[in-house]
Amino acid sequence: MEIHLKPCAKAEQRQTEEITREAFWNVYVPGCSEHLLLHRLRNSPQFIPELDFVALHEGKVVGCIAYARTGIIRQNGDKLPVITFGPVGVIPTCQHRGIGSRLIVETLQKAAALGHRAVLIYGDPAYYERFGFMTSKHYGITNREGRYPAALLAKGLIPGALADAAGIFDEGDAYSLPPDDLDQFDQTFPQKEKEITETQRQFEEMAGRYL
Repeated sequence: MEIHLKPCAKAEQRQTEEITREAFWNVYVPGCSEHLLLHRLRNSPQFIPELDFVALHEGKVVGCIAYARTGIIRQNGDKLPVITFGPVGVIPTCQHRGIGSRLIVETLQKAAALGHRAVLIYGDPAYYERFGFMTSKHYGITNREGRYPAALLAKGLIPGALADAAGIFDEGDAYSLPPDDLDQFDQTFPQKEKEITETQRQFEEMAGRYL
C-alpha cells in the first residue's frame, strides 16, 4: 500500500477529526472522545504544529498524528520539557497495514531533528515496545498520583535524555476533556451507535494495571 506522509493542512483538519472518530469509535469506551481531543489539542498552546502529520493514500487522508508539549516535574522541582503524541488515527479500512507505525516512526525522527529530547505517552506496552518505549517506572517517572501505570511509557530521543528524569509526568490541560464539551462536539458529526465491546474490557484491564 503506497503511503505518503506530509504536514496536515488547515483544510484537512476536520477530515482528520472524522478519521479519528471512525478509528476509535467503540474501541476503548462506548463511542469515543479522541476526535474532540484532537480538535482541542490544535487550539492549545501545548500543540506542536510542526509535528501535525497526515498519511495519504491515492491522494486521500487515511491517517493522522499530533503532538503536544508536556513535562516532567523532577524531584528537585525543575520541569524537564518532553512531548506527547496522540491520538494516532487510521481509517478502519486501512488499519493493520503499517500506516500507524509509519506515522509514529517518521514523526519521532522529525521530533528528534527539531531538538525534542524525549516522548511520554499512555499506550499499550505490547504495541509500543517495538518503537523503543519502556515503562515510565524504568526512569522513575510517575503519574500525578505518584503511581506507575503500566500504560505510561517513555522513550528518549537522544542518548541519556531520561537519565535524570525521575519525577511526575505533567500532561498539562491539553488532554483534559469536559464531558459536556464532548456531547456538544459529537452533535456536529453523523450519529453513530455506541456499543460495549471486548476491546473495551481489555482496555479497562490494561488501564487499571500499576507496576
